[in-house]
Amino acid sequence: MSKNKQGQVLQNAIATDLGRGKIKDNFFAAIVTSKIYKLQVVQAKKGKGSFKRSNKHQGREPYLINA
Repeated sequence: MSKNKQGQVLQNAIATDLGRGKIKDNFFAAIVTSKIYKLQVVQAKKGKGSFKRSNKHQGREPYLINA
């Protein structure tokens, strides 16, 4: 592979990793707003905040099943 071809492969890999295509203006802003830095909220399994109501009491169950 020529040096030029290797450079193109690396640029394509970076563009697809961020899921944004080709970044033209601000690389750092594009990274921070990409899916990589998305916050994840984890529901506790035990302890405070772990209680989960059933669908019946959350109001998510269809009316016909409740009636």
